[in-house]
Amino acid sequence: MDGQETKTNRASRKGYTLVYTGDGKGKTTASLGLAVRAAGRGCKVLILQFIKSPQRTYGEQITLSKIGIEMRQLGVGFTWTKTPEEHREALRVAWDTAKSEVMHGPWDVVILDEINNALAIDRFPVDDVLPLQEVLELIASRPGHMHLVLTGRNAKPEVIEQADLVSEIRAVKHYYEEGVPAVLGLEF
Repeated sequence: MDGQETKTNRASRKGYTLVYTGDGKGKTTASLGLAVRAAGRGCKVLILQFIKSPQRTYGEQITLSKIGIEMRQLGVGFTWTKTPEEHREALRVAWDTAKSEVMHGPWDVVILDEINNALAIDRFPVDDVLPLQEVLELIASRPGHMHLVLTGRNAKPEVIEQADLVSEIRAVKHYYEEGVPAVLGLEF
């Protein structure tokens, strides 16, 4: 069972909450590296993306599916590309999916990609479809063996307080500042 986690190990393992936040590039990328590492050790990994749309193709999803990591895009894209109601409905469905998968799914690691961005939306109300209090309750009540990862800018102080590990990725320099659009293979 080289590299594989046994059921005994899973039952006795303490799960942790990790937060990757900040204004720099690399939060999702860090969580994807963690996903690959966990899968390599036999963990069942699920990635739920709160903002990205299933209407687009993402390089990471192509590769991760080949190694048994499930990734689902549950959003409708950037907040300025759709109506507030389209985003609110997508967030409601994403949150319902996240709660169900965390509490009832077979996962060892669940990554809630860009949930921090979603919680920080201020262009329209989101607390009734993605309540911060429920996110905090999910962190506290998740299965004891499960590692839960929350990514995205502007992590709420309450999420940071409840996390076991918080990494802040800071922007120092980025080619976006020079007008370079998202680069195939680097951003998607």
